[in-house]
Amino acid sequence: MTAFFQSLGMSFEWAWFVATIIGILLIALPLMLAVAMIIYADRKIWAAIALRRGPNVVGPLGLLQSFADGLKVFLQETIIPSSANKGLFLLAPIITFTVALIVWAVIPFQAGVVLSNINVGLLYILAASSLGVYGVILAGWASNSKYPFYSAIRAAAQMVSYEVSIGFVLIAVVLWAGTFNLSGIVDAQQGHVLGIFNGFGFNPLLFPMAVVFLISALAETARAPFDLTEAESELVAGYQTEYSSMAFALYWLGEYANVILMCTLNAVLFWGGYLPPLNIDLIPWFDIPGILWLFLKILVFFFIFSWIKATVPRYRYDQLMRLGWKIFLPLSLFFVFAVSGWLMIQRVGL
Repeated sequence: MTAFFQSLGMSFEWAWFVATIIGILLIALPLMLAVAMIIYADRKIWAAIALRRGPNVVGPLGLLQSFADGLKVFLQETIIPSSANKGLFLLAPIITFTVALIVWAVIPFQAGVVLSNINVGLLYILAASSLGVYGVILAGWASNSKYPFYSAIRAAAQMVSYEVSIGFVLIAVVLWAGTFNLSGIVDAQQGHVLGIFNGFGFNPLLFPMAVVFLISALAETARAPFDLTEAESELVAGYQTEYSSMAFALYWLGEYANVILMCTLNAVLFWGGYLPPLNIDLIPWFDIPGILWLFLKILVFFFIFSWIKATVPRYRYDQLMRLGWKIFLPLSLFFVFAVSGWLMIQRVGL
């Protein structure tokens, strides 16, 4: 795209700047639309599992319900508690929303279609997503209220606990792919198992890692059954209790953007990303654009996220910590050793 703007007479610096801004908008705007639709889909899935109708009034089949909710919060007054730290109170949702967006810069939507194809894309995601906890901690502290503060402490402990397991899972993926570049990781999965299956998830050594990553992603995004930060029976609405209007909406947008991101990472790291599931020419798999394969896999994982939320009861906090530290940490560490040992045998020999 930079070359196109240079052909219009722009200098390289201006051409790169305009191309980058357009690239950001091409990701951010559809992502916001996707968040609106994904909230609608979430509510519809919950309703179907509970034998209810779900949103069905605003627009055809209730498709405009999320937009109506967005308009409602936009028109509300932003109320700041008198005892709150005003600056940090308003900064917290902005941090959460911004961090949820910047991570998408390195996600490959198709072969060669990525905003920033950096060699350390996976490290960038790990570093940027870790910043999200600051928005939650600031919200809890700046609200100067008991329940938001309890929620912020819970969220900090929960996110740190499960990021450890996610880190070891990513080490196993990087060892096998031999690169931190996300496009390289996707390409390494082509024909990975028997030359037929595209995806590390079909590998018996990496499939347990895929399961650990999926469950850890639920905890990292505070989705049920790990939504201890927003446990209504204990903490009212958690760290969002004192928020209203667009500040509250930014938390929702950030939360669902993170959920879509985790669904995308599940697809990219373990299930071939933009590649079709099978690496065979008998069926014209590769004639279908890669972005459609990625979108389909994201929808599958989002359905799993919603299905779990609608059916699995909330964990107690001690159960949450036990799962993260006593089960996932040793399990992921064991498979890091197993994967590295297997790769050493394959490449060097006994």
